[in-house]
Amino acid sequence: MQFLDALTAALPPGRIVLDPDVVAAHSRDQAAWAPQGKAAALVRPEDAEQVRRVVAVCAEHRVPVVPRGAGTGLSGGANAVDGCVLLALDGMDRILEIDPGEQLAVVQPGVVNDRLRAVAAEHGLWYPPDPASSPWSTIGGNAATNAGGVCCVKYGVTRDYVLGLQVVTGTGDLVRVGRRTRKGVAGYDLAGLFVGSEGTLGVITEITVRLLRLPGSPPKTIVGAFGSLVAAGRAVAAAAASGITPSALELVDRYCLRAVDDWKNMGLADLGDVLLLGRVDTGDEAEAAALQACFDEAGAVFSTRSTDAEEAEALFSARRLAYPALERLGPVLTEDVCVPRGLVPEMLARIEGHARTHDVHIANIAHAGDGNLHPLIVVPAGDEEARARAQSAFEAILDDAIALGGTVTGEHGVGLLKKRGMHAELGEDVLALHRAIKSALDPAGVLNPGKVI
Repeated sequence: MQFLDALTAALPPGRIVLDPDVVAAHSRDQAAWAPQGKAAALVRPEDAEQVRRVVAVCAEHRVPVVPRGAGTGLSGGANAVDGCVLLALDGMDRILEIDPGEQLAVVQPGVVNDRLRAVAAEHGLWYPPDPASSPWSTIGGNAATNAGGVCCVKYGVTRDYVLGLQVVTGTGDLVRVGRRTRKGVAGYDLAGLFVGSEGTLGVITEITVRLLRLPGSPPKTIVGAFGSLVAAGRAVAAAAASGITPSALELVDRYCLRAVDDWKNMGLADLGDVLLLGRVDTGDEAEAAALQACFDEAGAVFSTRSTDAEEAEALFSARRLAYPALERLGPVLTEDVCVPRGLVPEMLARIEGHARTHDVHIANIAHAGDGNLHPLIVVPAGDEEARARAQSAFEAILDDAIALGGTVTGEHGVGLLKKRGMHAELGEDVLALHRAIKSALDPAGVLNPGKVI
């Protein structure tokens, strides 16, 4: 009660929510397999100063703070821990500035990704990072997890667009890191450090992002159908070796196609067992033809270049629908491994092997062009034996990604689900560096404890 009294005194009326049903509804992200604790309260700050006060009070009373945006994460990073304060930032949702000359935007963390993209487009500008959750996920959450998306193969992830941040550290200090200029090398890259830290080093209260000019040419879409995952993987490796840089190169397997068909009746499964969806946004017909040739030479049973923008968009929409379509079949344990592009065929073969060995249903979608694979392990609801086998397969896939020189997460973050895998990937010496940084910025250990490290 002493803590809640201090928190109440620090904030305007109406910012603290204690209703257990409302608090519970904000106590987890979309990672259904990750554990969650019971939060003490939910706080909805209106500005950075209120965030600072919350963190300062929590640090003084040694109460954990778990920041959250829209809750679209897939690793458990926003899940409550026992006795914590959930800090919901989705209400801080103003676009503070769009500067067409400098090609940047300044936004609060609760701004939804697609809203920023729409407002930027009114100025002839484009914010490239586009996670599948872009209609709902917030820029603050994207920055906290270093989110990726379909076009990252060419344009990079969130960290590549964050110029500066306003952050509340674990000591309750409100600081600015980064810059607004195109170039700048003064001091350590602290903005880059906070991006992807999943709320364990600070709470992001404002983000300055770099924008690009909108592409001038309509994209060309290349579709290839393959008889196996490995054959599609060979096409991905061939495209990488050729030097082609598509703006998207996505893989969708037969399980995902069937799930989308059953839900939306799109007739996709008739096209083939595995689809590769390529996109070229340079307007270069020769580049599109070269990507199609990579598909054909790798053994595509069918390939075509789409000139129908509506048809092309429908195919990419189906890619985005794959995850919710599979969720209709049962609980989904989502992977997010990334391997060198030339080893995509080998990694896909190993994933298929784990499906057989562990007797589990694994569907595959992938940002194949940058080696970021999303095996999706689907388990019948209530089948505890299948759930245990799925968890074993999940860990085995992480180990294979590391063995092939890859990483346990390409864009979803570590959260709770990938901690063992990250420890195996980084090793104790590097983890010690992480802990030293955490201790410096969050000496009381109140910021999202138990996550990442």
